[in-house]
Amino acid sequence: MTQISPDSNQIDGKKSEHGTKSKHDNNTSQNGTVQETHQDAPNKDGQTNLRERIRHFTWAWFTSTMSTGGLGIALAETPHRFTGLYAIGVAVMILNIALFLFLSGLMVARCLIDPVRFKRSFIHPAESFFFGSYLLSMVTIIGNIQLYGVTLGPASPWLISAIHSLYWIYTGVAVVTGTLQFWVFMARTPARPVPVNPAWFLLGYSNMLIGTLSALIAHSQPPERRAAVLVSGLTFQGFGFLFSLLLLTMYLTQLFERGLPPPDMRPGMYIPLGLFAYTIVALIGQAKAIPRDYGYWASHPMSVEILQTMALLIGIFIWFFTFWLFAIATISCVMSIGKMGFKLPWWAFIFPNVGFAVGTAKIGIELQSEGIMWLSSVMTVLLAGMWLFTVVACIRGVWMKRILWPGMDEDKDM
Repeated sequence: MTQISPDSNQIDGKKSEHGTKSKHDNNTSQNGTVQETHQDAPNKDGQTNLRERIRHFTWAWFTSTMSTGGLGIALAETPHRFTGLYAIGVAVMILNIALFLFLSGLMVARCLIDPVRFKRSFIHPAESFFFGSYLLSMVTIIGNIQLYGVTLGPASPWLISAIHSLYWIYTGVAVVTGTLQFWVFMARTPARPVPVNPAWFLLGYSNMLIGTLSALIAHSQPPERRAAVLVSGLTFQGFGFLFSLLLLTMYLTQLFERGLPPPDMRPGMYIPLGLFAYTIVALIGQAKAIPRDYGYWASHPMSVEILQTMALLIGIFIWFFTFWLFAIATISCVMSIGKMGFKLPWWAFIFPNVGFAVGTAKIGIELQSEGIMWLSSVMTVLLAGMWLFTVVACIRGVWMKRILWPGMDEDKDM
């Protein structure tokens, strides 16, 4: 009879335990979010205090402010208006600024309560890319100030100058942050490989939407300022577009190979369509804001008409692909109704589709097509309804401990 060594059993047991532990600790989902490990499994039946919940306040919360600010932009840009719409838009703008300040205060509190976790949030794959939503919230705030304070408002000279300064400050911050964030991800990400997920687009968008912002503010700036705003806006629009286009290729390849993300995360599938939607807004808006009697355009007057025509044709050229991405995301979400618990990526129902609605409006206005303009207005109404629905779902999610709770947020495996 063969004698079994107790030591060998012990070693085999440890190996088995180690293998099981590794399997749990490295369980990464196909959509790029890290699944709950055994240690981090949520205990929603337990009790926790406010301080502990703030420890789990993540950058993903700023998707709410970028979407609320985006709704304000959509209300200002919709071609069909009614009495009181301006007041509603101003109320949304003020609400968004207040919400942004409140969430920023919570992030400061998180830093003070748990500075180690706060520092890790900038290199942690599941959370770090949501920092882009913080920058995009700034874009929407500046854009709302422009639209309701200048384009549709009193247009005070001091405000026009202030917006010009904010534009350049944001441009500097976005370029530096976007470069450093991706470098940190390449150099210091602890776990590899990290599957592509829609949050990756947000940092690219924080640069790309410099172009959209330039299209919103350029027409009200003096010619010498306007030229610099337009050229810089087009430059960063091109950078953000090309970078995000590479990410889109990687993301679609992943979807084809691994299938759809989990139901809770499927609203995030709308994020990639912002790549083309906001490009339409930027190109048409920039072309319309060209100062005809200044610099290059004064020497080449025909170029203005050519550039405006090209911007419109490019917008039409990429519009249907934007719709295709929208349709794929919508079908994926509809097929998982009843299985989708609330997560913060639900705010992606709003922000990318703001660009789609405004881009559609720009095309309709240029073509003088009442049908296309009405389509964009209907899209804006649907956005407002979806925003209200998401607000209620978000509040309910906090109450039901689906978010802002240990083991339930983007930092759950940090």
